[in-house]
Amino acid sequence: MKRVVITGIGMLSSLGIGHNEIWPKIKDGISGVDFLKKVDASDLKTKFGAEVSSDFNAEDFMDAKEARRSDPFIRFAVAAASLALKDSKLEINDSNSHLVGSYIGSGIGGIQTFVDNTLVYNDKGPSRVSPFFVPSMVPNMAAGYVSIFNNLKGPNCAACTACAAGAHSIGYAAMMIERGDAVAMVAGGAEAPLVHVAISGFNVMRAISTRNDNPSAASRPFDNDRDGFVMGEGSGLIVLEEMEHAKKRGATIYAELIGSGMSGDAHHITSPNIDGPVICMESALKNSNINPEDVDYINAHGTSTQQNDINETNAIKKVFGEHSYNLLVSSTKSITGHLLGAAGGLEAGITSLALYEGVVPPTINLDNPQEGCDLNYVPHETLDKDIKIAVSNSFGFGGTNCTLIFKKFED
Repeated sequence: MKRVVITGIGMLSSLGIGHNEIWPKIKDGISGVDFLKKVDASDLKTKFGAEVSSDFNAEDFMDAKEARRSDPFIRFAVAAASLALKDSKLEINDSNSHLVGSYIGSGIGGIQTFVDNTLVYNDKGPSRVSPFFVPSMVPNMAAGYVSIFNNLKGPNCAACTACAAGAHSIGYAAMMIERGDAVAMVAGGAEAPLVHVAISGFNVMRAISTRNDNPSAASRPFDNDRDGFVMGEGSGLIVLEEMEHAKKRGATIYAELIGSGMSGDAHHITSPNIDGPVICMESALKNSNINPEDVDYINAHGTSTQQNDINETNAIKKVFGEHSYNLLVSSTKSITGHLLGAAGGLEAGITSLALYEGVVPPTINLDNPQEGCDLNYVPHETLDKDIKIAVSNSFGFGGTNCTLIFKKFED
């Protein structure tokens, strides 16, 4: 079986542009959550989120005309892909373009485009709908644009599995490299859900926080006083590469992806249960050919919702047994907010950097852990620790789950 490594990381979030800007803020526990500036939230119950940095200009990464007619989630993906490929120093030309592909997921796709064109349709009629409406809305267009702009003629796919989309995309992309369909893949997720109607939808579900008096403290996974997740936007993409190919060209290798697991809760469209996460983590351990005791760190799904955090904690305890209390477990969503379909991609990059540098990022805002949430969640401050094997969990509506397992690279 071919080994798969991470040789490039592209991040775009409320914390900045690129991992060189974002990663230090994550280690310092600096919240990226603030009051919404691009959305009129005056009539919304939630008036804050984790908006992409105001420094972001899509035209730094794509033609102005293409930027204007593409949805924000596409722009985010194009930018993150550019950053990841530049970081990887992977040269793509006519001799290898058919062996490099894109697998980029999104939970929602172009919701801003959908809303804008629906308003035009209602106001001005069907003939005034944009010809770019459909191509800019469908969720696979992040992968499509990245493929077109970078001449990637290998596999071109997208997972559309809610908040597990980015992680699923990475898991499937790795399988394509393992079986020889590609030597490298740009993989992860992109999402632009901070749209008035989407925020309204999560509000009526009572899924997102309404802590309007203190937005930076609103995302508080595992804390007794949490009241929902914080919506974020952006993109997290990594360059996955066949190990020998990466070594031959002298690439920097951040980590190795040694396995993945996927499962379904078969329980409820929005409410989690323990079975899916347990099956998912156990499958990932089996596919990675490691024992539970080999794992040092878990980058938790850790959404800051009442149901997820205790459910994930109990699933970890069931899978890892007594070793659960030796694990370091943190939720970086406390810092970045929840990027929905992009979360798994962003957190794959974070987990890879944690292994590469030998640090564990913190869970901020964890002041009063809920009863039963009694693991080591690395509260408040980053921990220097030479971790060797790390897990990243992503769970989504519909009971769809993905676990990725990364290892500190050793030749």
